[in-house]
Amino acid sequence: MARAHGGRRVARAFLIWTGLRAAAHRGYVLTSSLYFVVSAHLSPVQLLLLGTVIAGTMLISDIPTGVWSDAAGRRWPLVLGHAFLAAGMVVTGLVTGFAWIVATQVAWGLGWACLSGAEVAWLTDELDRPDRTARVLMAAARWDLAGGAAGMVVFGVLGWAAGLATAIVVAGTSMAVLGLYVAVAFKERHFTPVRERRWTIFRRGLRLSWRDHEILLVLAATTIVNGAGMVAWLFPRRLVELGFPGDPTLWYTALGILAAAAGVVALRVVQARIDGAGVARRVYALSCLLGAGALVLLAWAPGALAGAFGVLVVSGIAFSLTRAVGVVWVNRRTTSEVRATVHSFLSQAETGGEIVGGIALAALAQAAGTPATLAVAGVLIAGAGVMVARCRAG
Repeated sequence: MARAHGGRRVARAFLIWTGLRAAAHRGYVLTSSLYFVVSAHLSPVQLLLLGTVIAGTMLISDIPTGVWSDAAGRRWPLVLGHAFLAAGMVVTGLVTGFAWIVATQVAWGLGWACLSGAEVAWLTDELDRPDRTARVLMAAARWDLAGGAAGMVVFGVLGWAAGLATAIVVAGTSMAVLGLYVAVAFKERHFTPVRERRWTIFRRGLRLSWRDHEILLVLAATTIVNGAGMVAWLFPRRLVELGFPGDPTLWYTALGILAAAAGVVALRVVQARIDGAGVARRVYALSCLLGAGALVLLAWAPGALAGAFGVLVVSGIAFSLTRAVGVVWVNRRTTSEVRATVHSFLSQAETGGEIVGGIALAALAQAAGTPATLAVAGVLIAGAGVMVARCRAG
């Protein structure tokens, strides 16, 4: 009974944190993506390169922070991550120069590197229920979308009423307060410090990732999907090109909420079946194919309504499912002593793909335009789906 009560407490704390973090994060992403276009007047190439800077920062810092989490503990990397995120977010709302914005996104990337892997490792250790972990992670993905939708409403309205810069600063302040919540609520009762050199922890995690063909498959697919997914930076501009009416803050907020609602429904359906044999593989593959079709639709949409539907499907459903299922799939095949390290490799697959994809797609956007760039990204994601579908795993 005590173990069950402790498990519920851990799951509740994790889900509350996930929802609140998503609210601050999505509110910031919504308002900053518009701020970069409307206030800072960044070009399409600068927008894609900005995402590449974030990815590069995470690529460099992911492994050290993951090994630190496995060696010394999960909680304090999470607290430090919130501090970096908050600093980057607050300063973003105070500057408009491209160089300054790049500096804020470096802090943003460092924050996500500290969080990456540590959060899943903390939940898995403290829940101490392998039979429940996958479902809690899928539930967390739903809380992430629901919290994100709430954040878009709150910060979208705030951005419309008080200005985008004000909304960005408030979102950053909220992230700092959330870091204090983590320091208090995320107790570590089941973590055992690893009495090995950190280089040894890294090598053990690398060996597991290389020898386990299912982990390797997820890493490869994630690299492709996230690289192609860098076209998400072009979504607001493409929708404006297609003729979305009215105030961009309001319509983009509404679209983000609809996408989150669609993702919550999709994740709920998958959560009930995620423990079945082969479910992870099939869901991942189908999500890739669905996202590819949506990107092609957005690329050649006849009007704003069709383009918005494409964004809703790819952002709300396809990307949400591939991310959540990939985390669950990898987490099943890791052990506690290298869990955060292996998840840092998954994060590196994401950021490595984003770096290559950001540079390549920026060049393609400059040479061929937005529609062609979106279509090529769709083809790449479809290829990842075919690769996963042909593997008998998951």
